Amino acid sequence: MTSETPKLEDARRVVVKIGSALLVDEASRKVRRAWLEALSDDFAALRAGGSEIVVVSSGAIALGRHQLGLHRRSMRLEESQAAAATGQIQLAHAYQEALDRHEIAVAQILLTLEDTEERRRHLNARSTLGTLLRMGILPIINENDTVATATIRVGDNDRLAARVAAMMNADALVLLSDIDGLYTSDPRRNPEAEFVPLVPAITPDILAMAGEAPPGYSSGGMVTKLEAARIAVSGGCNMLIADGRREYPLAAVRDGARCTWFLAEIEPLTARKRWIAGTLKPMGTVRVDAGALAALERGKSLLPAGVSAVEGRFERGDAVVVRDPEGGEVARGLIAYSSADAGRILGHKSREIEAVLGYRGREELIHRDDLVLIRGRGT
Repeated sequence: MTSETPKLEDARRVVVKIGSALLVDEASRKVRRAWLEALSDDFAALRAGGSEIVVVSSGAIALGRHQLGLHRRSMRLEESQAAAATGQIQLAHAYQEALDRHEIAVAQILLTLEDTEERRRHLNARSTLGTLLRMGILPIINENDTVATATIRVGDNDRLAARVAAMMNADALVLLSDIDGLYTSDPRRNPEAEFVPLVPAITPDILAMAGEAPPGYSSGGMVTKLEAARIAVSGGCNMLIADGRREYPLAAVRDGARCTWFLAEIEPLTARKRWIAGTLKPMGTVRVDAGALAALERGKSLLPAGVSAVEGRFERGDAVVVRDPEGGEVARGLIAYSSADAGRILGHKSREIEAVLGYRGREELIHRDDLVLIRGRGT
């Protein structure tokens, strides 16, 4: 990977994380409408330049606690969950109003960290988000605090955003914060702290620079931002910490405002395919014919029509081995159907899947983004 500073406008897919302290005014406990409208202008400009945008937003609990009259700083877990349920409606509506000015439709997605880590839920979330982006919709992701427990207490949306960025093969993750980047120590406590504009690798010295979380709604601080950076860069995604307090924060980054970039270790798709090839235990096997094998070697997806046999028991999202007509291993991938359904549709055209199964699933048995060739071109 290059050690040059990336450009945000060059990123094909961008995940932007927004904290409560930026979105919600602490005095009025309401959405900062002017700030959000300016940010929506930033989103529109990036989209006009060809970027896809996914937003991971905090703020539901901060908004809901005001409506429920829970103004004290400490809330019981069940009160936080009630506040989240109330605030999520306000949060989604605020984004909808701000982006409607640009005729950008939004969708609300509620996720937990487990949704990005468990394979079948990961595949479902990734498929839904990918479909929304292809349709031109801007997804607004909020942690599903109404069912989460420990994550409510530690404010883990930085890490959730990093998981989403890795899951979606994003090119850039932007953490908008109340600080303009990483310093050698906390600049609020040490006036001699030096700014760090570029982090080529996350070393123990870099991790030691993290300070404690600041007071207020932001509960993650630099510690969770560096944890998010480790997840993002290992997943092939550059990460950026930028000052989100100003209006038009993304335009400011584009125009040269001070910020810290963390450089990805490898390309996003390469990271995902390494995970598929080297980390996941295969749960079954599919055997392909010569025509399908040739298509795979040209970088195509695996369609049901090219499958001659299915072996083993597996569920949607499990890793499987792909074998050639002689039984040799040629690829590994995440399959879009259970072994039972895959066995029913093997040899069929994709347009026949609905008639065979009674529901319309994916056209591909294994999408090319979920497939790693073990031999041949594209490995």
